[in-house]
Amino acid sequence: MAASPELQAQINHLPHRPGVYKYFDDEGIIYVGKAIDLRKRVSSYFNKNDHNKKTQQLVRNIKRLEFTIVDSESDAFLLENNLIKQHQPKYNILLKDGKTYPYLCLTNERFPRLLPTRNKINDGSRYYGPYATGTAMNVLLELIRALYPLRTCTFNLTPANVAAGKFKVCLEYHIGNCKGPCEGLEDEATYTGYIAQIKQILNGDLRIPKQYFREQMGRAAQEMQYELAHQFKVKLDKLDAFQAKSTIVSDTLTNIDVFAIASNEKAAFISYMKVMNGSIILTQSLEVTKKLDEPDAEILGPLVMQLRQEFESEAREILSNVALELPLPGVALAVPQIGDKRKLLELGLKNVLYLRKEKESMNERSKDLNEVRIMETIKKDLRLKELPKHIECFDNSNFQGDNPVAAMVCFRNAKPSKKDYRHYHIKTVVGPDDFQSMYEVVHRRYRRLTDEGASLPQLVIVDGGKGQLSMAVKALKDLNLWGQVSVIGIAKRLEEIYVPNDPLPIYIDKRSESLRLFQRMRDEVHRFGITFHRSLRDAGTLKTELTDVKGLGPITAEKLLNKFKSVKKIRELSEAELVAEVGKAKTKVLQAYFDQQEAEPAE
Repeated sequence: MAASPELQAQINHLPHRPGVYKYFDDEGIIYVGKAIDLRKRVSSYFNKNDHNKKTQQLVRNIKRLEFTIVDSESDAFLLENNLIKQHQPKYNILLKDGKTYPYLCLTNERFPRLLPTRNKINDGSRYYGPYATGTAMNVLLELIRALYPLRTCTFNLTPANVAAGKFKVCLEYHIGNCKGPCEGLEDEATYTGYIAQIKQILNGDLRIPKQYFREQMGRAAQEMQYELAHQFKVKLDKLDAFQAKSTIVSDTLTNIDVFAIASNEKAAFISYMKVMNGSIILTQSLEVTKKLDEPDAEILGPLVMQLRQEFESEAREILSNVALELPLPGVALAVPQIGDKRKLLELGLKNVLYLRKEKESMNERSKDLNEVRIMETIKKDLRLKELPKHIECFDNSNFQGDNPVAAMVCFRNAKPSKKDYRHYHIKTVVGPDDFQSMYEVVHRRYRRLTDEGASLPQLVIVDGGKGQLSMAVKALKDLNLWGQVSVIGIAKRLEEIYVPNDPLPIYIDKRSESLRLFQRMRDEVHRFGITFHRSLRDAGTLKTELTDVKGLGPITAEKLLNKFKSVKKIRELSEAELVAEVGKAKTKVLQAYFDQQEAEPAE
């Protein structure tokens, strides 16, 4: 699709530089994109003809564009991400909102504390994280507090304050969670040793802490301090249990980011695993809404940049299930096919496929709940005795009294059941009589269901007012089905609902799901009946003198008439031309017919 002259002039002056471009319609920003070469990328939207429908719609809506030049493709990734979050353009995938994630803070003070926080302050403290959820952070925090007796008080434990006896031990000391550094009951060297091991755990390396507890357990056992040895054994078991949940099978893997993506027509699902020292220390799964038909690689690329930034990853290797090209110097990008890295990627892919399946199942369950709600609304509006899981709707169709037919559509659980749709030729009614035609088709339909022992609908709808409704009621009474099936009529003019034995119609709220379903069924049966009637009418009006030619057939006659428009022009064709169209045998039949017509005397 060509750009407008004003837009094309702007495109022609775009630089061959990396940057971010913004498309606008009359109301504002509709799309934000990044490019290594701004002019080439923007031009491609207007020069190519193989765009999908969504992209074609985007291009049609572009009124103007703006761009921002940046120094590198990496900067373009980050700027694009920020602009999408800020403006939420309707043609971009919806990246998740920038929220704050929890950290663990190792305070910068004598006898440091380990605290959960969502705010990083430049005060010299050491921050670990961020963690995908508060639950993941709390699991690690509880493990560390169970292993090491860290203080939780906010006292300023300077040597002078401790020596002056300004502080007293609290309940945490008495229950064994703290060793009392506030009163000088714990030396700083021992506490610093705890902090060193805690740093190892927070970095995902459990080897040194495990070795420490193993040595302490062995030393206590040799000194026959069996109760103390048991305490170290319990702590070692806690580390083993934590490691069992997070360690990769192969301990040869070091610091790696693992991304997996799977998508459907509407959304993409992404799994992110952060691996440090052979352990998965963070997992994150998310869903993004697709606005255009982007390939998985185009969706995943910006999200890799975003997630690495949000979770402060410095891994020098990225694994993914789609090939990526990212502006990350010194970072290896790979799609592993075998080995431990492949197993790790398959774990991420398994998670993302489960997420997609679960989301699709939730959508299906939501649809089911929606259908139940609609049926409950119909039951309430019409005061039915049971839930209308099976509804049938009837309509008549004729053209100036010719080819009278009827149609029936069936909805089960508020959805069309097309295998149960039926057409009817009106057999007992002469002329255009909607009332008698309605009686005939309703009687035929439910006599057959009764004879076959099939289940009856809970609700029957007839397209029409009191006259058509009364004939449907009469048909049900004649079949001794009155009282077993509820029946209503829907009139077209004001969408009134008529019920038997009530001269006044029911007016259902125009926004009601009940009325919308009735209208949908009425429109569907009308479409179904009109299509059938048109096919019969066309078959009747297609009759020409060629259809009387024995041995020719209606398909061949229609083919010739569609191409040559009249019998006269067909008669003027040479034998070779006729053979090319219908073959030798049918050419002989046609020529014999034309010769006979010429030999007959004119009246």
